[in-house]
Amino acid sequence: MPLSEHEQRLFEEIERSLADDPKFASAVRASDPRYHARRRLFLAVGLLVVGLAVLVYGAVSQLVPVGVLGFVIMLGAAVFGLQSYRRSQSTELRVVGGSSSRRTGLGSPKRRSLIDRLEQRWRRRPEGNR
Repeated sequence: MPLSEHEQRLFEEIERSLADDPKFASAVRASDPRYHARRRLFLAVGLLVVGLAVLVYGAVSQLVPVGVLGFVIMLGAAVFGLQSYRRSQSTELRVVGGSSSRRTGLGSPKRRSLIDRLEQRWRRRPEGNR
């Protein structure tokens, strides 16, 4: 149902007042999971550069443990960055200030959907085979 002209004007006025409020904007940004994922992605890139520098330093100074440490830092940063990238691409909605009753924390979303499909098939099976 479309809004009346008066309601549309009120809605636009509310939008403008909220857009001008820096406290509200920071609160919304702080609760956005994509913002946090993007920040973690930048952190991962920084760690990757640090790991590369430690690796090069270890290779130049011929200190094998330092080179291995640099490689481990780079590997950890790459894994951390990939996880952050996947989280930033996720369109999954989350409950703010709590947890959803649907999420169990077990497995990935693909595994949960597989389990859901298997449960549905089990419930729809013919009961006469017993």
